[in-house]
Amino acid sequence: MALTIGVPRETFPGERRVALTPRATETLGKLGAGVIIEASAGVDAGFPDQLYIARSARVGTRAQVFEQADIIVQVRALGANPTEGRADLPLLRNGQIVIGFGEPLTTPEEAASLARTGVSFFAMELMPRITRAQSMDALSSMATIAGYRGVLLGAAALPKIFPMLMTAAGTITAARVLILGAGVAGLQAIATARRMGAVVSAYDVRSAVKEQIESLGAKFVVLNVETSAAEGQGGYAKAMDEEFYRRQRAALQEVIREQDVVITTAAVPGKKAPILVTAEMASAMAPGSVIVDIAAERGGNCELTRPGETVVHQGISILGPLNLASTAPYHASQMYGSNIASFLKLMVKNGELTINREDEIIRETLVTHGGQVVNARVSELLGLASAVPAGERR
Repeated sequence: MALTIGVPRETFPGERRVALTPRATETLGKLGAGVIIEASAGVDAGFPDQLYIARSARVGTRAQVFEQADIIVQVRALGANPTEGRADLPLLRNGQIVIGFGEPLTTPEEAASLARTGVSFFAMELMPRITRAQSMDALSSMATIAGYRGVLLGAAALPKIFPMLMTAAGTITAARVLILGAGVAGLQAIATARRMGAVVSAYDVRSAVKEQIESLGAKFVVLNVETSAAEGQGGYAKAMDEEFYRRQRAALQEVIREQDVVITTAAVPGKKAPILVTAEMASAMAPGSVIVDIAAERGGNCELTRPGETVVHQGISILGPLNLASTAPYHASQMYGSNIASFLKLMVKNGELTINREDEIIRETLVTHGGQVVNARVSELLGLASAVPAGERR
């Protein structure tokens, strides 16, 4: 019997993305896998049911999707959907595969709940940053949207325009924008702000990104702070001690004072976002200035951030947007669906599934298997020992 991939409708409040687009569905069909999608699952992202049916997918109820699918693909699995996601636990069955974002390093207890159902859960946020996995890197895909949207939010909230204009009424000077953090979101924010005509500068603890920042037309901010130990595994920023952040904040204060918009993007996987902008630093900005805290979902890089809200402090607007990728659901779903399809190509051949845990990509993303939490990092957070040998195949 052919392998079936199920796509349930997302239940996280306000989530508009869908895990597979019609195009990704067609790609999986070429691997010998059928697709069943919950009715209207793609509507909010701009993909009505008819488009899936035209690509040979079936449409069914939520119960049918979970009952018939060998592999469930979601944007937000339990962990990334902690309240509504628990309703799906009774629908899961032993031996089923679940793929999606699940925040296993932040909410490991939810991973343990998935393990008890007997499913094999793959967390997309644990995708290793290696060349072979670039086409599967869903975090980078979503960060691209977040960086772009963050700049648009800042531009809309600023009582100025971004570009320099020479007009009959005089010269309008360009807005000054500072990006803190030059990961994927930060680099996209730099590119977007530059396209809009702003004078852009950027700072990152990883000096290796200086060339990338300058290649986009931004100025790399140099602070007198030792940063050689700030880059962790896979090119991600590493959590540092409070003394490091204190010195960094002191050096940044004079830079931030001169900015119209500050966009903060610094996040450390599985950790609370570091505070880069204190209330004192924000207060030093000119009235009308804007801080957009893209790291709000991780607690925020600004001391004044309230996730999901806009705070006005002494005339400074601090925006704490959540789930920015969902604000552009069409292209976010398109990228995510492509990431999922590329990932499934590793395991699905001629309609058959193979989990090869000797493959680094499979090993690093697999969180639960055979009723146990098998990911070393998640097991450590739970105080468990990984019990399944790394070389096991299924």
